[in-house]
Amino acid sequence: MHSSEQPATGRRKGRGQRRGRRVDAATRDAVAGLLADLPLRRDLLIEHLHRLQDTRGCLRAGDLLALADLLRIGVAEVYETATFYAHFDIREDEEPAPALAVRVCDGLSCRLQGALQLDSALRARLPPADARVLRAPCMGRCDLAPVVQVGKRHADRASAADVLALIDEGAFTPLPLVGESLDAYRARGGYRQLQALRDGALPVETVFAELEAAGLRGMGGAGFPTARKWRLVRAAPAPRYLVCNADEGEPGTFKDRVILEEQTHPFLDGLLLAAACIDADRCWIYLRDEYPAAHALLRREIAALEAAQLVEPGFIDLRRGAGAYICGEESALIESIEGKRGYPRQRPPYVAEAGLFGRPTLVNNVETLALVPTILAAGGARFGALGGEGFAGLRSYSVSGRVREPGVKQAPAGISTRQLIDDYCGGMAEGHQLLAYLPGGASGGILPASLADLPLHFGELEKHGALIGSAALIVLSDRDDLRAAVQALLEFFADESCGQCTPCRIGTEKMLALFEAPELDVSLLNELAALMRDASICGLGQAAPNPLTTALQYFPQHQLARKRDE
Repeated sequence: MHSSEQPATGRRKGRGQRRGRRVDAATRDAVAGLLADLPLRRDLLIEHLHRLQDTRGCLRAGDLLALADLLRIGVAEVYETATFYAHFDIREDEEPAPALAVRVCDGLSCRLQGALQLDSALRARLPPADARVLRAPCMGRCDLAPVVQVGKRHADRASAADVLALIDEGAFTPLPLVGESLDAYRARGGYRQLQALRDGALPVETVFAELEAAGLRGMGGAGFPTARKWRLVRAAPAPRYLVCNADEGEPGTFKDRVILEEQTHPFLDGLLLAAACIDADRCWIYLRDEYPAAHALLRREIAALEAAQLVEPGFIDLRRGAGAYICGEESALIESIEGKRGYPRQRPPYVAEAGLFGRPTLVNNVETLALVPTILAAGGARFGALGGEGFAGLRSYSVSGRVREPGVKQAPAGISTRQLIDDYCGGMAEGHQLLAYLPGGASGGILPASLADLPLHFGELEKHGALIGSAALIVLSDRDDLRAAVQALLEFFADESCGQCTPCRIGTEKMLALFEAPELDVSLLNELAALMRDASICGLGQAAPNPLTTALQYFPQHQLARKRDE
């Protein structure tokens, strides 16, 4: 027998015949047809999965097998990615198509407005054959609580009747967002600074100096000085990339959604200014899958930029997340853009050195980028002077919970919770007295009303065991169950741990179990919290204990102890 005809053996066995289940030719052709306008690249795996599910209603096993064959990757790679993300629904080929998904947000802000009761009412009134009522983590619409997602349509301040009406109407697609047009934004001076930067009339160093004078820092939670970060990436070898983190999954945070919907072109302007400053070869926007209307708006306005020749076609790559809180962490986000599970990377190297596809990468969030055109137009020093005493600039606070007027409030950096509630939110809701507040969403900890005069800014709350993070302020009142609030947050972290590292995977589950025990073992809980902070790979495991440890520190134990009659 000729050597080429011999069965392949060992490590150099070649391709040969694939083992296991064979790919059905008709299924392969159908999948290829659905993906005809998308390049068959490994990094687009999650986009391919979205396309299949959007079209077929779920991910069939045969479709995943065909997709693996088309991409020339292992079936296990496709399955491990698809099963990692909560929004993908995997079914066997012979299973019936899934019923309509009705997702009830069970984030803390929605729970305060009756989300759990709404969930029960919908389960009682919707037959399982007609709709699957599912609980979902925070949807980034905390100011409109309680929220239900029907297909891709959101029902805000929802009642059971509202949801049933949407189902009866077949209203499953998002309402289109209007926003400011490209022409309107350009008419008031938009993209002029970008053009000046590209032409050389505006030096890059001048931009850096203005951002420094403004005191601009990363508004996603880390607070790293923006100009310093841009300089680090610009100094790195080409090619360089820019990634915008628009995956705000922190419960209580919704400012990026509002900015994308209402300040679309200031955001895109800031994105392109940042790209020009670091001489980026390409940009990516990684957007929460929970924001379908914003996704459609961005697609439309990016196309408008391309048509106006303000950006080359394909320079901005818009990607969708798929329901994984961990992808808000910058390295997990980069893994997701590469088409993988959103596992945080060990550091160093940092993403500024080796990020997307191993290249130096600048990662900024939506608010940070959206502020850049404003700073350059007003002047950095003038913008910086708008902050509170001892603090620079303005920032956007996502406020929800027991206030009269929740929403995104742009206010001086360093404002206190009490000032924010009284001066920007119309005060506490009728009949409610301030009990506690979460200054930075689920991971920011819980502080008592007695500390409501602390500045809401980086470096201030850490002294008290809390974090400002993305400035997601959730307000609790004397009519709220503090124990239930803490438990909701611990359940969230236990559910959202990616499972990569043991301290977080086991620690979040163990912390929840200890909290649910008949007696609170405070010493053991604090010991576990310290271990999680010291040994977890990323910020999820490090910050997950914060709501419990701060509650134990500032509130009487009887408010947190399990009731005997439970």
